[in-house]
Amino acid sequence: MKIKIACVGKLKDRFTREAVAEYAKRLSRFCALEIAEVADEKAPESLSAAEETQVLQREGERLLGRILPGEFVVCLAVGGKRMDSETFARTLQSVFDRGASCVTFVIGGSLGLSPRVLNRADLLLSLSDMTLPHGLCRAVLSEQIYRAFKINAHEPYHK
Repeated sequence: MKIKIACVGKLKDRFTREAVAEYAKRLSRFCALEIAEVADEKAPESLSAAEETQVLQREGERLLGRILPGEFVVCLAVGGKRMDSETFARTLQSVFDRGASCVTFVIGGSLGLSPRVLNRADLLLSLSDMTLPHGLCRAVLSEQIYRAFKINAHEPYHK
């Protein structure tokens, strides 16, 4: 089993880098984890709608370049499906049971994800109704993936 997190930008804060690294270490006994970072575009507050579209398109092309045919793609999106941890664990297990060798989670940049990336998704997932900073989003996602593997292994971490 392989999990890939395709994301725009690098982690800037030490505490989020350390959190993601810790969960990556913990996940190593359950799956192969790949973090596929792509460069982010400069997106100052003063962008026009056309400029925002261009930023989304450029970041989207980079993300799509990191997604291989046959991967099950989960895009993190504000309007995505909300799940509790047990439902997320069952969903992840179901995807692997249906023969997927890689589940790719996609985290967009400050403007979100392009329509092309969203259209590639097999599942749209929302981690929260609240807006999370990129690094915290990646840390929470990493923890929830780890939690899902622990739930599916019937191990006590998740309680």
